[in-house]
Amino acid sequence: MKADYDEMRESPSPVPGLRVAYLVNQYPKVSHTFIRREILALEARGVTVRRFAIRGWDAEVVDPVDRSEREKTRYLLQGGVVPLLMAFLRVMLADPHKVFVAFRAALAMSRRSVRSWPYHLIWLAQACQLRLWLQEAGGEVSHIHAHFGTNPVDVVCLLRMIGGPDYSFTVHGPDEFDNSQSLSLPRKAAGARFVVLISDYTRAQFMRAVPPDCWDKLKVVHCGLDEGFFAKEPVPFPEDPVLLCIGRLNEQKGHVTLLDALARLGRRDVKVVLAGDGELRDMIEARIRALGLEGQVRITGWISSDEVRRLLTESTVLVQPSFMEGLPVVLMEALAQGRPVISTYVAGIPELVQQGKNGWLVPTGDAESLATAIGAALDTPVDVLAEMGRAGMVRVRARHHIDTEAGKLAALFSGRDAV
Repeated sequence: MKADYDEMRESPSPVPGLRVAYLVNQYPKVSHTFIRREILALEARGVTVRRFAIRGWDAEVVDPVDRSEREKTRYLLQGGVVPLLMAFLRVMLADPHKVFVAFRAALAMSRRSVRSWPYHLIWLAQACQLRLWLQEAGGEVSHIHAHFGTNPVDVVCLLRMIGGPDYSFTVHGPDEFDNSQSLSLPRKAAGARFVVLISDYTRAQFMRAVPPDCWDKLKVVHCGLDEGFFAKEPVPFPEDPVLLCIGRLNEQKGHVTLLDALARLGRRDVKVVLAGDGELRDMIEARIRALGLEGQVRITGWISSDEVRRLLTESTVLVQPSFMEGLPVVLMEALAQGRPVISTYVAGIPELVQQGKNGWLVPTGDAESLATAIGAALDTPVDVLAEMGRAGMVRVRARHHIDTEAGKLAALFSGRDAV
């Protein structure tokens, strides 16, 4: 199967000599391994990537690769306010007109923002610091890319106004769509060379947020998995059924709906693993106790990517009952390991999950439908589950291999619009 796919998949040519920078709000981060994969895949193609982040130098990371990435990252807030103020003064003295233009833009972006004007001036100071750091590198960076439509894009947008390189950014949703005007997405998109969207659905939603003259800039590049994450063949399914749900314990992921569905299902032989942690953990634990599910449900806390893979191989099916998403990477990871998935008709999920072929889709927030889908999955013969898993592996390879997606990004960075 892998050989057949390799013949089908066209691998974009390497682009040695291309030098870009990445700016992320927090990097590395346990829930953002897709950014790390993207950066490493670009470097494998010969692209030089300079890593910058606003914060994250003191965050706890459990993955050895994340620890290595932290050593390669320079942090804008690590030195405190004084270095940012000095950077602002240096850039202002060198080019007062450009700084004045950026200053006015920062104030304009603050008017409808959830963040007040002092934050926007801090982001301007961060842009000045970033400009000085890029100048120290000899001006070798020709493009800078940010992830999410929040303050990192404010910084690179202002950086461009004060003489920095062209910029682009990736929009994941759903937060960006909920706050498109307060995030000044039309202004940011207008100044960008291009905007990356992670699914066709995400692109369509972003088209609602920006005027039609920006639509040609909107490019779909999927989040991807590296070759090492794909199983050669699915690991045999466990004898006793195990449902796995991976993700931050927050209001978007639908954990309570999963617990309610499990209670409705009434099967005591089913174990559920909630892999992750987050702000709703106390409430979710209380719900587990209220439903009498203490013996069936386990919460792992934060785990590494290796532990994610291990839990996938020990599961029967991944259940992701999200209320809102962009396109969850964990669905890709489960299918790449040959595990069928159960998820919701939300955002870009139906672009990957095909009902009856590699998983099941249910209306979001509907515990009864979710219980029915879980029951159907648990009643499906193992050989059929395995065939669904293999179909999922093929689909993820075709749509979410990081080599292919990084090739699309490299082409965009270098000005070859191949997407």
